[in-house]
Amino acid sequence: MTSEISAQSNKATQAIARVLLVDDLAHCRAWMRKALISAFPEVEIVEAASLAAGVIAVGDALSSNRPFQLALVDLDLGDGSGLDLIRLLRQRLQRAQVVVCTMFDDDGHLFASLREGALGYLLKDESIEQLSLMLARIIDGQPPLSASIARRLLQHFSTQARAAAPQSDAERVHLTLRETEVLTLTAKGLTIPRVAELLTISKHTVAGYVKDIYRKLGVSSRAEAALAANRMGLA
Repeated sequence: MTSEISAQSNKATQAIARVLLVDDLAHCRAWMRKALISAFPEVEIVEAASLAAGVIAVGDALSSNRPFQLALVDLDLGDGSGLDLIRLLRQRLQRAQVVVCTMFDDDGHLFASLREGALGYLLKDESIEQLSLMLARIIDGQPPLSASIARRLLQHFSTQARAAAPQSDAERVHLTLRETEVLTLTAKGLTIPRVAELLTISKHTVAGYVKDIYRKLGVSSRAEAALAANRMGLA
């Protein structure tokens, strides 16, 4: 893995020359600094220990025409939210790739960060080596995502896809328990009197159920009802 990091680093250094590192905890900045230097050995790192200091760093980068290619931003900065800094970076330094590095692994923080323009989301429980490897892959267009975050994103969009999928007949049509019993039996070819006998109800009641079933299914014949029952897994 070390050789892979080295190979990635040599390539990545060509594009990542200057990085903004924003975290209010000194030991976290030191940990991320080691990972950055491992990924991009020649990189210049500008550290900021607060939201205010991060805003000043962005202003300095603009005034000196020395933009950041990458920004690592924590979300809880003591004097404010890292989301505000991400928003500023997207407005003022559009080419800077913003990666969140945080302890928050919930959907609220994750999706708020992505909406503001973050292109990666890393958790602080990563090892320096793993963090370095994921950062170095940025140069190849791979968004740095902790494994648990990637799984969360896949689950989220899988759930959305299922929700947006066309409903089956069974999901779309709401039959009562008795209507389901009547449809199941009639779809098997049983006559109304026989269905009434099996369910111990009158044939007139069964006929009423059949009428309601046809209306709900949008059909007008026993054959159509039987086909619908088959699609619903009832026949």
